[in-house]
Amino acid sequence: MLIWMWIFHSGYLRDYLSVCVMLFPFSLQDTTAYPYQFQDDPYLSPRTSVEFKLFSLSQESGRSAAKYFINNYPKFFTKDFAEPHIPCLMPETVSLCLEEVSEEALKERISLRKVTAAADMYDQLLQAGTEVSLETTHDLLDLICLYGDRDPVQDGEPETEDMPKKRKGRVRRASDIIKSTWKQNNNAERIFNLLPERDTHCYSALIRGTVLHGAYEKAFSLYTDMQNNRLSADIHIFNALIAAAPEVRDKYQEKWDVINDLLKQMSQQKVQPNLMTFNCVLKALRRCGSLGKSQALQTLSEMKALQIAPSLASYSHILAIFYKPASAGQGNTDVLQEVIAELAGTSFTCQDPDDVLFFINAMRICLDNKDLELGYQIQSLVEVGENWRLLGDSFQQSVYYGRFFNLLCLMEHIDVVFKWYRRLIPSVYYPNPQGLRDLLQALDTDNRLDLLPTIWKDICTLGHDNKSDLVEELLALMARDGHSHEVQESFAACALDIKRVYDENRGKPSLEWSNSSLSHVASLLLRANKTQLNVAFMFMELLVTVFFPLGLLYSEELLGEFLSACHRDGSPQKAVELVHLSTAFCLSATPNLAKRALAEFDLTEEQR
Repeated sequence: MLIWMWIFHSGYLRDYLSVCVMLFPFSLQDTTAYPYQFQDDPYLSPRTSVEFKLFSLSQESGRSAAKYFINNYPKFFTKDFAEPHIPCLMPETVSLCLEEVSEEALKERISLRKVTAAADMYDQLLQAGTEVSLETTHDLLDLICLYGDRDPVQDGEPETEDMPKKRKGRVRRASDIIKSTWKQNNNAERIFNLLPERDTHCYSALIRGTVLHGAYEKAFSLYTDMQNNRLSADIHIFNALIAAAPEVRDKYQEKWDVINDLLKQMSQQKVQPNLMTFNCVLKALRRCGSLGKSQALQTLSEMKALQIAPSLASYSHILAIFYKPASAGQGNTDVLQEVIAELAGTSFTCQDPDDVLFFINAMRICLDNKDLELGYQIQSLVEVGENWRLLGDSFQQSVYYGRFFNLLCLMEHIDVVFKWYRRLIPSVYYPNPQGLRDLLQALDTDNRLDLLPTIWKDICTLGHDNKSDLVEELLALMARDGHSHEVQESFAACALDIKRVYDENRGKPSLEWSNSSLSHVASLLLRANKTQLNVAFMFMELLVTVFFPLGLLYSEELLGEFLSACHRDGSPQKAVELVHLSTAFCLSATPNLAKRALAEFDLTEEQR
């Protein structure tokens, strides 16, 4: 014990485990554990995708609220217990300290992202006759253009009505904050027009701002004005204009002509393209129709000639050009195979915001073309190094693993499907109802319906037991065919548990008894050796009294099964009650039921 304590505290064991995790991330992963972010608080252990979203947002909301109070009320958090001092745990300076009219005060407002206050301070400096340095003016224009002349939302602050809305159920992204409409004659344009001399950086800030906020024509107008002033553009200006090119032209050839003209001007001005330049070109080519295919390969060759390594976003744009969702199922994955062969065994870092779209799009192509082998290769690439970090946010990860699991259910043997099922859930994937429906179909295809009760337990654990279509599909598979005694007993126990769930959710619109669900549960109970005739008869009575008056069909076969079960268990009274029930509603099966009851049961005179 002492030896192990010495090994751990000396760091050798921790270093060894760290190396093992880097080399074999999935082999050492506890697939039964919840995601790492929830392991600090056992109460926040999500069982379902809904709880995962709720707990994730709760954690983030708590952090934002705590950060807001610490930063806005730092006088209550002056104690520093950490040794050594940890700056990131102490309050940040978010309130303005300099009130006098000075360039230092302007710099303070810029650093704290106070857009409106910074613009007001700039005006006060001009009114006082104070000259602002060009570097500070650049920073001010960058700030205003980035946020579209609006103050950004600080952590913990409520959103106002004029702020751009984010999509429901999604974690806030930078794009959700900055995407807004560019207002004419805003502070950025006003300050720009007041400048006695405008250099390339000033034009760069406005051009990038107008492109970012959707004023594409304005961006090209500013670029023309810059050329008239005999100024050379920088790489950021060209990247922004290339990204905006598809928005200012309608025809495919005209869009490419604008892009090609910008690339020629880059060459004339001796501006060296970078990775983002080519990614902007490839992204723009996605909107150039069939023209994009020929130009995309030429662009990729040009990148390699300049020794610029493509990022995952580059390949994602290539895949989007060659594989349109409308052309799914064509069975040609040659381009994707070449891409995966080139990327095999490579560990990536994020270089472009669109890098997170590669894996999700690649797996979509595999699913559309039913290419299981290629899907395995993509998953192997995800497991290299820390490539899993490039799967995107929790929603995108769910989509990726959902597509991969769907592909497995369609193409793989059920034993392999279950291996991945236990490996992915709940550590990295919470299946939605469609994913569980795919699993049910895979069980049906491989004739492993004996595993349905186990799947029902997982459905309850994952919180999908209130999905009526999923529950009815499960009941239909269990009730469709006869099975061995042991399997029928497990099916009957599962049917009773489903009855419990229906009873607990009674009155809720999400889960109500239907004609088919009642028939399936009654049939499953009747097939079990230890038949629960009282419960089964209750379902029969509910089925006939509720659904037959509504014009819904009933199953004569099910009535016959109930009568056979009564004979098997020696229950003539239940057989008579069934005939009375059938007679009360004038069912067409009444004469046959009466004949069978008289012939097969030893009835009393009163029962006869």
